[in-house]
Amino acid sequence: MTSVEMRLPPRSLVNASLPASVAAGNVECSQRITDVLLQAFGKALPEIAPALSQGTMNNITVGGLDPRTGETFAYYETVGGGLGAAPQGPGLSGVHSHMSNSLNTPVEALEHAYPFRVTHYSIRRRSGGAGFHRGGDGLRRDIQLMGDARVTLLSERRIQGPRGARGGEDGAPGENVLIRNGEEEKLPGKVTFNALAGDIISVRSPGGGGWGKPGHGPHPEPQGRDGA
Repeated sequence: MTSVEMRLPPRSLVNASLPASVAAGNVECSQRITDVLLQAFGKALPEIAPALSQGTMNNITVGGLDPRTGETFAYYETVGGGLGAAPQGPGLSGVHSHMSNSLNTPVEALEHAYPFRVTHYSIRRRSGGAGFHRGGDGLRRDIQLMGDARVTLLSERRIQGPRGARGGEDGAPGENVLIRNGEEEKLPGKVTFNALAGDIISVRSPGGGGWGKPGHGPHPEPQGRDGA
């Protein structure tokens, strides 16, 4: 007898049948499935289950013609975010969680390999949910394009931030922003568009959820019926 039984109904998101098309299974669907499982364990084992992490990989792809060389290029990267807090302590900031283990690309390497200029790269301070243990903060990375390009963003958690646990507050949702001629335009979580030279693509990743009520210690362990 197993402790956990998984039931995956046929012809559903997690058990697709031909000829249904599928996409983003490893990057976005896996993150949200993890969220669902952690929320379920949070009901069964609330004293040890962590808050939710960023819940997305913030996928960004850019393709076009490199004006420096005249050759085509293709760029694909994921962006880290906030880790959910846990009973043991606060969440980490600016990291990948669950499925992804992509390394951080140094600004110098990115600008050398691609016709980009990184105009902003920082931690989104206070984007993690408040709590007895605070959720980790997300990141902000702004990439300015040196030439016209085709851009695709594939992300989640742009409306509802990651849930806190045991009274902790939710993390801040992420944002995708197009900055053109100094004007900001908010983009949806999933979008493909033609960008112009000089445009800035700003990916602002979610913060993790907080654990425990802010200003309060961890909740006491549940007692047995005899009070022990």
